[in-house]
Amino acid sequence: MTNPAERLVDLLDLEQIEVNIFRGLSPQESLQRVFGGQVAGQALVAAGRTTDGDRPVHSLHAYFLRPGRPGVPIVYQVERVRDGRSFTTRRVTAVQQGRTIFNLTASFHKPEEGPFEHQLPPAREVPAPESLPTVTEEIRKHLGALPEQLERMARRQPFDIRYVDRLRWNTEEIQGAEPRSAVWMRAVGPLGDDPLVHTCALTYASDMTLLDAVRIPVEPLWGPRNFDMASLDHAMWFHRPFRADEWFLYDQESPVATGGRGLARGRIYDLQGRLLVSVVQEGLFRSL
Repeated sequence: MTNPAERLVDLLDLEQIEVNIFRGLSPQESLQRVFGGQVAGQALVAAGRTTDGDRPVHSLHAYFLRPGRPGVPIVYQVERVRDGRSFTTRRVTAVQQGRTIFNLTASFHKPEEGPFEHQLPPAREVPAPESLPTVTEEIRKHLGALPEQLERMARRQPFDIRYVDRLRWNTEEIQGAEPRSAVWMRAVGPLGDDPLVHTCALTYASDMTLLDAVRIPVEPLWGPRNFDMASLDHAMWFHRPFRADEWFLYDQESPVATGGRGLARGRIYDLQGRLLVSVVQEGLFRSL
């Protein structure tokens, strides 16, 4: 049976149906809407496929416009905005059943040596990923066994996710909690050697836990849900090369939540503490 990492690579391997038009699969899931990270990752693949491949992605800015329907293919239309000496810009529109559901602008930069380098260190010391339980192990420890739906989702999960802070299950456990979260992640299997695949796989993963930081002070992540949430926009800046099938730390925080919207920002580090990627996202929150 194909493992989840191989399925992720297949999901990101779009069908080219015209020079600037690509089609991506959208798996039939029990979720109400297509996972936003999937659409962002596929859109970035479409953008990258129209470049020469010698310029890595350095940033993307995207808006989620309508919920996508699981099980229905998504068409990605690429506009070649600019091909300069150092930078390449692409704009991608994702269309499903004749309606635009997502758009993305991505910029690619020819590698060059800068006059200096610096970065802020990680905000806190965290345990090594291998010392932490997987999400599945934590849920099984609490519930005794995974509910059938969660068991199916766990088998299909392309990323190993390990929360630095223990999961909270009831309102008493969230008292005094700050709007912060950190997780270790890596793909559950090899993703090959194409740098674009690793960039798009991490883009997929970047939408999985980021809005947790907004919810942590107001409801248990793994208890009863009181709020519906949806991603509104997503921005990423890629600072250094990386592999998404090696451990990376995703440190996340929410500086503000107001007016039904919550802002979250994340910093992604490798095992050596080097900052790889910066992420910002806003989500919509409504009471159920």
